[in-house]
Amino acid sequence: MRGFDLTPLFRSTVGFDRMSELLDAATRLDDAQLSYPPYNIEKTGEDAYRITMAVAGFGQDDLNIVSQENSLLISGKAQEPEGVEYLHRGIARRAFQRRFELADHIKVKSAELVNGLLRVELVREVPEEQKPREIKIGVAPKPIEKKAA
Repeated sequence: MRGFDLTPLFRSTVGFDRMSELLDAATRLDDAQLSYPPYNIEKTGEDAYRITMAVAGFGQDDLNIVSQENSLLISGKAQEPEGVEYLHRGIARRAFQRRFELADHIKVKSAELVNGLLRVELVREVPEEQKPREIKIGVAPKPIEKKAA
């Protein structure tokens, strides 16, 4: 694969240092890794998102969710039931690890496991001091004119 030279973009942008890291990570992805477990990313509101992941056969204790900086890592490792002899095994229960890159100010609100679907609720919480605000333009006082005597 070839790399991308983003130097021209950095001449006119500020604070997009992570862009090159994201592109590097995207070029290293394995197609087989992308297929298991299947998932959806939904926009549920103006500043709300949901990741729904199909994790049939996994219990609450088999799943792990870690949010760190701008990354969300969901991993699973199913425990094999003792004393079970399979005649046919069609439900995949292999270990997985799925990483999602999150935009700034995206926080994990909650996670729940219902009917084999793991739902992770995300919300964008921009701190008040970083929200756009209007700046009033003041009028400078008029200088006092000195009269010649």
